[in-house]
Amino acid sequence: MPIRHCIVHLIDKKPDGSPAVLHARDSELGESQAMENLLADLNQSYNAKQGKAWGLFHEESGAYPFSGWLKQYLDAEQDFTAFSRQAVEHLQKLMEESNLSTGGHVLFAHYQQGMTDYLAIALLHHSEGVTVTDALDVAPAKHLDLGQLHLAARVNLSEWRNNKQSKQYISFIRGKNGKKVSDYFRDFIGCQEGVDAPSETRTLLKAFSDFVESEDLPEEQAREKTNTLVGYATSQARMGEPITLDELSGLIDEDRPKAFYDHIRNKDYGLSPEIPPDKRTLSQFQRFTGRAEGLSISFESHLLGSKIEYDEARDMLIIRQVPTQLRDQLKRRKD
Repeated sequence: MPIRHCIVHLIDKKPDGSPAVLHARDSELGESQAMENLLADLNQSYNAKQGKAWGLFHEESGAYPFSGWLKQYLDAEQDFTAFSRQAVEHLQKLMEESNLSTGGHVLFAHYQQGMTDYLAIALLHHSEGVTVTDALDVAPAKHLDLGQLHLAARVNLSEWRNNKQSKQYISFIRGKNGKKVSDYFRDFIGCQEGVDAPSETRTLLKAFSDFVESEDLPEEQAREKTNTLVGYATSQARMGEPITLDELSGLIDEDRPKAFYDHIRNKDYGLSPEIPPDKRTLSQFQRFTGRAEGLSISFESHLLGSKIEYDEARDMLIIRQVPTQLRDQLKRRKD
């Protein structure tokens, strides 16, 4: 993960309405193993966060100047240190306007992963701990607590610069339970939600269920393809990468790599070629199966409560919208 540029500034601010004091660094951080470890740990923590949102920049304006400064930096009109200084001064002002905000170390990192360039911005805080010194004394020690990462964003610079139609080149941590405490950070980046990750993931899973039903696959094959989908999507979520429909289609059916992709396009589910995976939605997607005395039942968990109900008192399953092929067989049997 080559790091092109990286810098850390400090904003000293208490959540009591007191002024925010900026301690700005005047030069970039040099390359070091510690810096590489920090960025790797930051990415790991960020990718693991639940409830991230995906979106795009607001149009550049006085209220949302960040994208303009970023463009100037990428166009070599100013260096990385100057860009980060402008940005952190703007963040300082927004912090002062937000009574709930708390200061911390502000990290800006421009790095490359594969062929893609990213900009990571994160507000980092310390935790108190203890250490054993060289003299074998126990002493207090501070360390960056990346497990408590609440304000962070990542811009896919390559996507932003090369795909003007994209609405998901920025990801950011959404405030828990609709809390407004993180709104100032989102406004600092100047981003708006462009893609509803949970809704997109649910639509993808619905398209997959329809595909499996239309193919009339044996239970073992259906389970294998489900595991392939969930495994791939979960892996992408872990890396902070989107689900690519074309790639997923090839994994689901290697003999007919376009089958699932064509199914999505022909049925017009309205899915984008790339979908930000929602880990919570994926974790709820599993198949309930059972087989006994000539009876075999299998269905995705998301159907429970909608198309399928379980009456525990009477030990009964109630199925609505019986699959067409099964319904036709039952009708022929009745005739």
